Amino acid sequence: MEHTFSIIKPDATKRNITGAINSIIEQGGLRIIAQKRIRLSENQAKEFYSIHSDKSFFNDLIEYMTSAPVIVQILQGADAINRYRKIMGSTDPLKAEAGSIRKIHGLNVQENSVHGSDSSENAKKEINFFFEDAEIFD
Repeated sequence: MEHTFSIIKPDATKRNITGAINSIIEQGGLRIIAQKRIRLSENQAKEFYSIHSDKSFFNDLIEYMTSAPVIVQILQGADAINRYRKIMGSTDPLKAEAGSIRKIHGLNVQENSVHGSDSSENAKKEINFFFEDAEIFD
């Protein structure tokens, strides 16, 4: 079993569609093994997205990610990272595959409802960032 990390973003929590998104995740064959609702501080958001700090969209991203609560999750399943990336769909909802979370619920490239880890290394980092006591990789 592999683990990956997910965030249900502010646009989705504001619209109260976290249950619908969780349903798509579970129907896609992944299990939600941990989940919590948090409000990211500006410092947390800046640290989490530090890889983008030199990009023009960084400040807008931080403002957006701190605008409302998010749901952080640990997902588990066979080939969880790749499977979740397929379930999420393309970053741009207009280009996302039919049936994907972003096609169904995404509003635009930034407000695309979900984030998911892009590699095993990042999944471990992201999970440990939000779930400090997670022992799933031992």
